[in-house]
Amino acid sequence: MTKRYGDFEALKRCTLDVSEGEIFGLLGPNGAGKTTLIRLLLGYLHVTSGSCRVAGFDPEQDSVAVRARVAYLPGDARLPRHMRGRGVLEFFSQMHPQGNLSRALEVAERLELDLSRRVAFMSTGMRQKLALAVVFGPRTPLLILDEPTANLDPTVRGEVLKLVLAEREAGRTVMFSSHVLSEIEQTCDRVAFLRKGELARKLVMEDLFQRHRLTAWLPDTGSPTNDTDDLRNEVPEELRSRIERYQVGPSGPHGRNVCIDTAGDLAPTLAWIASLNLEHVRVEPLGLHSVYESVHLGRGDQDPDWAHSPDVTPEAPGVSS
Repeated sequence: MTKRYGDFEALKRCTLDVSEGEIFGLLGPNGAGKTTLIRLLLGYLHVTSGSCRVAGFDPEQDSVAVRARVAYLPGDARLPRHMRGRGVLEFFSQMHPQGNLSRALEVAERLELDLSRRVAFMSTGMRQKLALAVVFGPRTPLLILDEPTANLDPTVRGEVLKLVLAEREAGRTVMFSSHVLSEIEQTCDRVAFLRKGELARKLVMEDLFQRHRLTAWLPDTGSPTNDTDDLRNEVPEELRSRIERYQVGPSGPHGRNVCIDTAGDLAPTLAWIASLNLEHVRVEPLGLHSVYESVHLGRGDQDPDWAHSPDVTPEAPGVSS
């Protein structure tokens, strides 16, 4: 799908699919196109070119059928300010064809929300809890959540994530956008990265959990150098499919820093690494943060993160981070 406003492209040739029964994450900074994508899926906006189908329906041709099958939490949810919390839940339960007041009340109780207050006198966090109770009430096959944990304290955030996971267990499909990477890691099966309106990358979370980054120091036995070397061609043939990056940075006071990114089982790779005469070796999961940062900053796969971020530089003797 493509969505233009005059000469500005809010979404550029975005193609993706969301499978039934999965939690699908949308990641990207403000203005990346996440909300535009969601509103196109619901028929609130019309595509400039391309098409989409939601639960078998075209949002442009049959948006009512789409919305009957979707419970949607917008990032700027607005609720009737004159009504009390319970009245809001009763109202929306009657409005939605699959509304379920008892379920909405159960969610409100789980989030420890005082339903006796009028919306006008609720805090921002309380209004967010109320909006969540509204959205989790209907038993629709698809749930779309735009920043569902915004303005919530950590304890309530954790409870919301449990609710999201429970929806998947119940067979519902969830599309979930968030700026909090740890939330995506904890809940999502797959994730799409949007950047400046373009689909920059798609990732299966299970594959991410099999990726690791090794950082270390290589004693510098030669003359100092300012070059960064790509040494993937020196990886043994049987390991090349597992090594995504093998780079050695410029000389420093403690030698040259090494960055090796791996995928899959670590055991065969560690046996080879043990033969490299490296010092102060550190292995850690690659994590969603490094992928997000790479996409957000527009860096290619061959540009090592440690060249930009001292946070992942290996520890030198007598230096702590």
